[in-house]
Amino acid sequence: MKALFVAGTGTDLGKTHVACALLEAARARGLTVDAFKPVVSGFDPAAADDSDPARLASALGRPQAWPEVSPLRYRAPLAPNLAARLEGDTLRMDDLIADSRQWLAERHVDIALIEGAGGVMSPMTDEATNLDLMAALGLPVLLVAGSYLGTASHLLTALEVVRARGLDIAAIVISESLDSPDLDQTLDLLRAFERQAQIFSAPRAKNWDAGALIDLLTA
Repeated sequence: MKALFVAGTGTDLGKTHVACALLEAARARGLTVDAFKPVVSGFDPAAADDSDPARLASALGRPQAWPEVSPLRYRAPLAPNLAARLEGDTLRMDDLIADSRQWLAERHVDIALIEGAGGVMSPMTDEATNLDLMAALGLPVLLVAGSYLGTASHLLTALEVVRARGLDIAAIVISESLDSPDLDQTLDLLRAFERQAQIFSAPRAKNWDAGALIDLLTA
């Protein structure tokens, strides 16, 4: 099984967009897939079909499975620890790690994705960040960045801290930001500074094909 952690350099950059395209491309090749987002905030039960868990479940070909994709769901569009507190809950990193490890242990698929919440250094609990979960799981990281002005600094900083924790970068995906500079120009800039991991582009088009990414991950 190829297991990956899908992380972002920030919030709302397209992690789920990239994850869904990867899942759909893998299924198109006859591979078995699954996805897990341990906790999600900004979840509106009245609009569940538009949520990240529902999008991931749809990409899995199991649109009704979104409660399994994200077992911890909170309404407020805040960091998970703050959103949980508003509903009387307290998130603990040990629990998130245990949930993720159990989920991985029970998967028997070709590709398994765990998607984080927010950016690499976004708080997940009152004392730990997304990076702490990533480091505990030790999975190769599929790092998603935007193409907006300033993304180079954010991406290179994220790469430094992720690698400092001993994690491997499986690939980098630049997800097209709205009203951003030229996507190809941004890719050229980033490739001049990052020469270890392959960098892919992910246009916001709904039918973006992640086939080249699948080729790399399954080689």
